[in-house]
Amino acid sequence: MFKVKEQPFQLLETRDDEELCQLAAQGSRTAEEVLVTRYNRLVRTCARPFFLIGGDSEDLTQEGMVGLIKAVREYDANKAASFRTFAEICIRSRLYSVLRAAARDKHLPLNQSVPLDTPFFDSNSYTSGSGDLAQGNPETFLIERERTAALLAGVRKQLSEFEAKILGYYLDGLSCREIAETVGKPPKSVDNAVQRIRRKVARQLLSGEFSES
Repeated sequence: MFKVKEQPFQLLETRDDEELCQLAAQGSRTAEEVLVTRYNRLVRTCARPFFLIGGDSEDLTQEGMVGLIKAVREYDANKAASFRTFAEICIRSRLYSVLRAAARDKHLPLNQSVPLDTPFFDSNSYTSGSGDLAQGNPETFLIERERTAALLAGVRKQLSEFEAKILGYYLDGLSCREIAETVGKPPKSVDNAVQRIRRKVARQLLSGEFSES
């Protein structure tokens, strides 16, 4: 198989996703690295809702990165979905697969992590392996995102103004240090706010009350 000649990272940064995927498919590790760097925040954004209810943030992020690399290596530009859409589906599918395996094996801490994208957190939604979202169905994926938004809307009603601001930045994939710099607060204050949010999310899930607005 023909192996493409490697180009400098800075040069490849100017290429679009589809071009980079083609180069990666031809064996360019640099192109793959550029895409992984470009979508690092997307991985964190996908993993954050899972972390809020429990689990290890680093473990979830690493598993999300596995899904991203899978997307880079398997993306087909001839299909309708953009690379970003395909990558997000692969990342979330990987996270669901890990949660299903964790639930079967009773492996801590990931089995304590509940995906916020599943309706009312029915165990069959993320442990059976039969769901459309776990298989990367885009339509189901969009429906579940709406359910996530409804849950978070309910949670936000319980948050202080500061906590609501932190939650928004956190779900956007910013690190605690980045959030701290944005809001002008110490990283420890941001981390404490995230922990308070996690406790309120847990109470929201246990109550079963979800906003439909």
